Amino acid sequence: MAKSAKKQRLGRGLSAILNNENIKSAGDKGAESVVGNIIEIPLEDIIANPHQPRTQFDREAIEELAASIKQLGVIQPITVRKNGNKFDLISGERRLRAAKIAGLKNIPAYVRLADDREMLEMALVENIQREDLDPIEIALSFQAMIDQLNLTQDEMSKRVGKKRSTITNYLRLLKLDPIIQTGIRDGFISMGHGRALINIEDNTVQLEFYEKIVKDNLSVRQTEDLVKKFREGKILSLKPSKKVIPEQIKQLEKELAKHLGQKVKITINDKGTGKIAIPFKTEEELEKIKNRLL
Repeated sequence: MAKSAKKQRLGRGLSAILNNENIKSAGDKGAESVVGNIIEIPLEDIIANPHQPRTQFDREAIEELAASIKQLGVIQPITVRKNGNKFDLISGERRLRAAKIAGLKNIPAYVRLADDREMLEMALVENIQREDLDPIEIALSFQAMIDQLNLTQDEMSKRVGKKRSTITNYLRLLKLDPIIQTGIRDGFISMGHGRALINIEDNTVQLEFYEKIVKDNLSVRQTEDLVKKFREGKILSLKPSKKVIPEQIKQLEKELAKHLGQKVKITINDKGTGKIAIPFKTEEELEKIKNRLL
């Protein structure tokens, strides 16, 4: 009985909302019949948010959520705004995608009244507050609030509940080379590594440091120390300098190559020790080298 009554109430709510197409904002007459309603909406009537700040969705995580929805249903409603007889999605795209995979026809939704600016701001703020966003997604969301909502960092600080210095640190990540930004998004390096690399203006050098961090698994502290040494001029580059081969070694290589009829490579270290390499491709070449040496 209770379940049937609930469905009836949800049905009346959807009908009431769709029949009030002239209600555009919370100040319009009859807006109270729309604002705050949680109703079951057909998935086919929901339009994806073109201002979605999130750009990456973990397919495996969504499929796990879909499996949970099959068992328990959608626990937290998505948020939409009324758009004629359709609904624009404000937040909850992961839940919406998972519901489609789970085979649902309807999904519970919280109805808001919002213009384009308000819709964008709600979507951005909702995403920024999520714990599973990567630092670059958060930075891009902050940048979108600056570019599209004309907000200052102080105004953003009040809206999202984060310190202005925190917002500044995220925005600075967007100055990094795109390859490094992708590395942060994919988890190869952390935001701390990225903040250290920002202090290097040359993108080419940034990439040299990035490659070393990944190759040698450097900590944030090690990276900060390395960047500090670079900025102080104690190191000029991370690329190993090519060792100058003494002229007498070059001449000896030529003489041995001529005698053996094979290319010869001599390497020598700082201690004066080294090795002579004589490459060969066939057993016949090896036999030839042996006969010349013996």
